[in-house]
Amino acid sequence: MSGETGQYDRRTVLQAAGATGALGVAGLAGCIGSTDDDGGDGDGGGNGEVDFDTVQLGILEPFTGDFAALAEERNNGETLAVEEINQSDEFDFEFETEEYDTQLSPEDGVQAAQSAIQDDGAGFITGAISSSVALSINEVAGNQEVVYTPGAADVSITGSNCNEYVFRFETNTAQIAEVMTQWMVDNLGDKIHYQIADYAYGDSVREEVDRRMQDLSDGYEEVGFTSSAQGATNFESVLTQIEDNTDAADALVVGATGGHLIRFLAQAASRDLGNQIPIVTTTGSFGVVRGGAGTAGYNGEIYSGTRYVPGIETGDNQAFVEAYQNEYDSTPDNFSRVGYESVYTIATGIQEAGSRDPTVVRETLSGLSRETIFGEVTFRECDQQATNPVWMAQNVAPDQGEVADVELLTKLEGEEAIPACDAVGCGL
Repeated sequence: MSGETGQYDRRTVLQAAGATGALGVAGLAGCIGSTDDDGGDGDGGGNGEVDFDTVQLGILEPFTGDFAALAEERNNGETLAVEEINQSDEFDFEFETEEYDTQLSPEDGVQAAQSAIQDDGAGFITGAISSSVALSINEVAGNQEVVYTPGAADVSITGSNCNEYVFRFETNTAQIAEVMTQWMVDNLGDKIHYQIADYAYGDSVREEVDRRMQDLSDGYEEVGFTSSAQGATNFESVLTQIEDNTDAADALVVGATGGHLIRFLAQAASRDLGNQIPIVTTTGSFGVVRGGAGTAGYNGEIYSGTRYVPGIETGDNQAFVEAYQNEYDSTPDNFSRVGYESVYTIATGIQEAGSRDPTVVRETLSGLSRETIFGEVTFRECDQQATNPVWMAQNVAPDQGEVADVELLTKLEGEEAIPACDAVGCGL
């Protein structure tokens, strides 16, 4: 796929109504990032001007463990964004960064966040792909009053466990479930067997799909349920249960990602499960999953709710793809764009606020609209979730090689996919 030619076009920031009121707010004494080394207040007085040179950014990712490949992909996007911002004339400061390994443990996530904030003085943190880890960092960010841009999809991160310092560019499970359920009811049916990874993200998939299926179809029924522990390597028993239920189910919904999903698809393919029942995933279109699964990624009918593929013609995506290819000699995927846009979100908030005080920046970001790879996206004031578009796709056999191609089947615009504010449980 070819990108646009020429230099990468820097972002034009579109500030939403209501954000300007934060620009002149003075930094709070004692807040991280609120004072300069020379005793200044760290505020540029708003109007997009700053009077400081650097901002400390903590990057928290599962660099080891089952999500390590996803973390590398996200970190590539983060690193590219930091390099662009530090070289850009549109930002009057540079990021200084430190990286921390969250693994897949909430305890390690908390320790990493606290180290970034307390030891290195970060007023802004980004990362974590596991929903359980992100939820633990959410709490740290709120308590320590630092801005956090998570990389996980559990709805509660910007729902029942939201706080005013958390802004999510990652597309959440509710947005994906919206496009999945509409497409399934129209094309597959309403009798569902769930196979869930037993942790926060898997639980969120089941809950969000179930809720929407009930709203869409009077005949909806959960006809089966199986689950596997996070990090499971042997799926023989659950595969047998699923096979025994294929006559009753119209589709198998799998709530898992990373190595867990790769292993499940590989073992499902060994039993030709995709030709017995359509397999509908939430992350099967991820490049890392398709690459790890090989031919198992398109054995039979394999579908996926889709957050991103590099071929989409939205916003300045093709310029991003070109910049990413030039930097890494590979194409970006979902977590690349999440890391990239999460860092740009923080940078935009700092520049627009004219401050590196996290409290001032979070007031500026809430309700802000900005240009992204998806076009204009807003961080809603009610939950600070980005209004991203979503797609439904099928993994199909490639023209060459063994890695599945992704065929987009339908699209929902951001406002169509995101739940109503009163339905997400966030009290902002």
